[in-house]
Amino acid sequence: MVRFGDVAALDGLDLTVRTGSVAAIIGPSGCGKSTLLRVVAGLQRTDTGKVWWDGDDVTGVPPHLRGFGLMFQDYALFPHRTVAGNVAFGLRMAGVDTASADARVGEVLDLVGLNGYGDRHIEGLSGGEQQRVALARTLAPRPALVMLDEPIGSLDRSLRERLLAEMRHIFDTLEVTVLYVTHDQEEAFALADDVAVMRDGRIVAQDSVGGLWRRPGSVWTARFLGHDNVVAVGSTAAFAIAGVAGNPTGATALALPVAALEVTPAAAAAGRVVATTLQRGRHRVSIEIGGVVVIAEVRAPIAAGTPVAVGIAPDAVIPLVD
Repeated sequence: MVRFGDVAALDGLDLTVRTGSVAAIIGPSGCGKSTLLRVVAGLQRTDTGKVWWDGDDVTGVPPHLRGFGLMFQDYALFPHRTVAGNVAFGLRMAGVDTASADARVGEVLDLVGLNGYGDRHIEGLSGGEQQRVALARTLAPRPALVMLDEPIGSLDRSLRERLLAEMRHIFDTLEVTVLYVTHDQEEAFALADDVAVMRDGRIVAQDSVGGLWRRPGSVWTARFLGHDNVVAVGSTAAFAIAGVAGNPTGATALALPVAALEVTPAAAAAGRVVATTLQRGRHRVSIEIGGVVVIAEVRAPIAAGTPVAVGIAPDAVIPLVD
């Protein structure tokens, strides 16, 4: 547990990260993600609880002796140092000799796609290039655990997507264990092997990327992860789409994945198209059924006002609880 005055920033939290995996921690602002990362790094003391690494209790070990690497959202680069000087900083602090440090700097700059950038100054780099320098500096000392706190949140979407793919390749190449904090669900699912969802200082769900999407557990988690269609069990929409009139599974709500819905124009259907939008090359239709609006993807736009039937395979329906 970690308390700041009367506020419990972390409360009864239990998180396990598999060696060699990329684990993402996601949650809304203020839920405790960054505090958790600072605890693991040794920058924040706990009121109760312990941090274990590879079977050893490292709770009282100073940050610089844990062998972990932490990359902050603002990169925290030294503007008066060159790219190489920034990357070499941790190596110098560890007492690595000049020749070995220079060789390692060259290795990691090549790894992050900045070969030949060593003599450049930080001020002349783009945001994406600065992000790569910060990542190279984090990786240079060969940390046992790499921690990243919202590392690409300030970059535009296209650059973020490219850097996510590059980071995944780098982590796979190094076979390093990674703890990645973000508020962006798509970012987490694109990069991670496992995802933990935080809410009010607690882990409320944790699973593999595929497992968490298929089994979010609660209505809150499903909506936070991006399930657009959550309908109450027994509602008109649930009956019309999934054929669920009662509550045989104990669920209180159902998540109906957008990509799993099948939409067919039909004169006597219960649904009616409200609007069609084009998002990143995909036609998405909003359909009103029994006072509930659900979203589906279709191959071609459907005009507003068109009556449609909406179906879904039974095994695609996800049961939820409040």
